Amino acid sequence: MDQPPRLVVVDDAPALADAAAGAIVDAATDAVAARGRFTLALAGGATPRETYMRLAGPPFAESVPWDRTWAFFGDERCVPLDHAESNYGMASATLLAKVGIPAERVYRMRGEAEDPEAAATEYARTLASVFETKRGGLPRFDLVLLGLGLDGHIASLFPGSPAAKEIFRTVVAVHAAAARIPQRLTLTFPVINAAARVIFLVSGAEKAKTLKAALSDGGLSPAGRVRPVDGTLTWIVDRPAASLLSPELLRQLGR
Repeated sequence: MDQPPRLVVVDDAPALADAAAGAIVDAATDAVAARGRFTLALAGGATPRETYMRLAGPPFAESVPWDRTWAFFGDERCVPLDHAESNYGMASATLLAKVGIPAERVYRMRGEAEDPEAAATEYARTLASVFETKRGGLPRFDLVLLGLGLDGHIASLFPGSPAAKEIFRTVVAVHAAAARIPQRLTLTFPVINAAARVIFLVSGAEKAKTLKAALSDGGLSPAGRVRPVDGTLTWIVDRPAASLLSPELLRQLGR
């Protein structure tokens, strides 16, 4: 990683949603100015949900070039489209259906597919086509959004999972035995770490131990292994989540 991660600490969950929405606006504006389009990988979970709701309303919604945005997903649960745990369903209801992203530029993972392995291969082909990557190449997202699981998992890359060791494939099917919905589809670390920007969104005191470990464990947890090769990493967290971080670490990363 070219530079150390940046830590942004805000007061509470509403302030986090504001800060995250602003960071997405900045990433979109910069990407469209530089390359004519904005490629975004969305995350699931409660904290990203609040960000999407904020992003879909004023003043943020009017500040994003939605007509030049290509939306993807970092992971998906293998459930029907109308299931309450569908990442696509959540993102569609809170953001995608409310802003002007052309429908043909929203690329969802087919969590409802009978064969998750085939669905993973299909999504990998979609990435290769949209990003025009050659064999062995990696798509470079302008922004990948990530949440943080209590066990340190990111996207659907769980501690001890073979998927977390994948170095060749861009998308894989996952069976996470400890998860409420174990069958998943996920981007892999090579794709996440190839992004121009990665932003973590972390809220709540229940995430404090996990956040401390992720920032201090030297890559032992999946979250600690997010290290963009040629990009930036930002953690946007609220004070309850940051409550166990040392003053030294706050000074080191909070610039």
